Amino acid sequence: MPATDNRLTTQEMAEFVAAGYLRFDGLVPDAINQNAVVELQDLYPVKLSNAVKASGKNPKDLKIAQPKEGVVTPESLTPLSKCYPPPSAIGEMLRLPQVHGIIESLVGTDPLFDHDFVHFIPADTTTGQHLHVDAVVDNRDPSFDIQLFYFPVEVKPGAGGTRFVPGSHLRHTRAEGVSRYQNILGEQHYHGSAGTVLIFHQGLWHAGQPNLSGDDRWMYKIRLNPTVPQVRLWNQDDFKARHNDAKDHTFAHVRTDSVAQQLREMQPWQRGHEARYEQMERARLWRYLSGDQAFDVDYYHTRMERRTRANQGT
Repeated sequence: MPATDNRLTTQEMAEFVAAGYLRFDGLVPDAINQNAVVELQDLYPVKLSNAVKASGKNPKDLKIAQPKEGVVTPESLTPLSKCYPPPSAIGEMLRLPQVHGIIESLVGTDPLFDHDFVHFIPADTTTGQHLHVDAVVDNRDPSFDIQLFYFPVEVKPGAGGTRFVPGSHLRHTRAEGVSRYQNILGEQHYHGSAGTVLIFHQGLWHAGQPNLSGDDRWMYKIRLNPTVPQVRLWNQDDFKARHNDAKDHTFAHVRTDSVAQQLREMQPWQRGHEARYEQMERARLWRYLSGDQAFDVDYYHTRMERRTRANQGT
């Protein structure tokens, strides 16, 4: 991010389009992290009880701890600016200039609160989640929600870090449609320092993992909905220098410093025709974000659109 602007750069936005996530290590100060853990400990029984009730079960039957009185949680469709007012540590984290700048770049200055959850994995937990996508996302609308994953504690390798598949966000699927997939080439298992924030596109495949360490793992997740078109909300200082026209083509005239070049960088599991499909999906998303409906990567959209216009005599 630019030193004078907490919003993302064009380069970072292109990275998000290509990989479906951004990672910011140690972004949140230790003082906030420590207070956030205490807050999450109070919030967790509330979230867990609500989830159990929604499934038709009784929290008491499952021996879930009784929620602490006075813990208030936001309602869906609440503007983010009204969520977690002071002295909330979670609110303090969300209002950090760096965090606010990231959110603004992707979903606007005051997106809507969709939902949140406290993901707690106790020490010595030997089971984990299957791969999934949060909510049904098999539509073709280029707009998207973001999910912020905040780790207020250090997560060591094997200590319950989230597993996720970079580049999976543009593969349209239903929530549990990827649960049978295991050990995908290039998948990542998060581990990192306290205060790290991951930003996921809503469609990124992910799963909680076993925590084989002796330390509890805490993570706070919040999903945010845009209320404005997600067009060029980020810092534009490097936009003209990096945003290419449709002539940027691997086999004709290729730039090595363009958005297209970033969108050509494939994950290990994306090869051959998979890469071509992926480039087209990424280009569609960048067209939406940049507002440039003529943008392309390696001429795939352009050649089809030109043929259509030729057939129509225009």
